[in-house]
Parts: sequence; C-alpha cells; structure tokens
Amino acid sequence: MKKSVLIVAILSVFAFSSCKENAADKVSEENVATAADRDADSGKFPVITFEENQFDFGTIEQGTNVEHVFKFKNDGEAPLMIVNAKSSCGCTIPEYTKDPIAPGDSGEMLVKFNGSGQNQVSKTVTLTTNTKAGTETLMIKAFVTPKEGAAPIKTPTSK
Repeated sequence: MKKSVLIVAILSVFAFSSCKENAADKVSEENVATAADRDADSGKFPVITFEENQFDFGTIEQGTNVEHVFKFKNDGEAPLMIVNAKSSCGCTIPEYTKDPIAPGDSGEMLVKFNGSGQNQVSKTVTLTTNTKAGTETLMIKAFVTPKEGAAPIKTPTSK
C-alpha cells in the first residue's frame, strides 16, 4: 500500500513539473502594445460643452409652438455619444443625433416646446451621455400668456 501511494505521488510530481511551460514565451509584443493602448485610452472621456445651458423664449401666447437649437462641442479626448434625451414633460420634445461626435467636432440638439401652461414655465431636458458625469441638463423657459377666453389654470396659491 505504501509503495502504491509513493508511486502515485512520484508520478504526480513528474506530471505537474513536466507540463510546465514558460508563460512569458506565449506573450506576443503586439498583444502587449494593444493592451497598453487600450489601458491608456480607458481614462479618456468626452467633454460636452454647450454654448448655452439655458434658453428663454420670452413671452409667448399659449399654444404657440417654439423651438431652439442648443449647440455644443466635444472638448474631450474620446467620441461623444448621446444615449438618451428626456424632457421633464410631454410638452417638450428633444431631437438629437445618434451618431458619435468625434473630439473637437460640434453637434446640435433641437428642443421643441408646444407653449402649454400659463405664466412662467420652466422645463428641463436631461441628456444621458458617455461623459464622466453621465448626465447633462438643459433648461428652457417662457412666460406663457393665456389665449383670449381661456380659463386660468388654478395653482395651489391661487384662489
């Protein structure tokens, strides 16, 4: 019994030591260079810079459709992707490019507002991007005058 255990142990040591290959021989210089480039690029992010983050339409009549183009630039070191643009209500519709914006290039976002509500109205558009922050916010506002004969909208402070 002792002989068989000793033989199995010797064979195991021989099997494990004879199959050992030098792992450094399997690493190619091309793969090392590719991995180094990938790791260097992993810390690079796009940076979205808007000419303006807020726009005031001024005084508009209720139900008047208005729109504004927000212009921006990618000041970062990686392509900018706008994944989603969501407004704070259904009366505001953002339209944006789905294509990546290269570093140094510019883009535009169209924001449409249908003039709903009354008095001072503010709406936000939240962009989901691949920037370091992950989200960006734009704001539009307007003073909406009611149409002739329209009933005033009751607010908690009105009587």
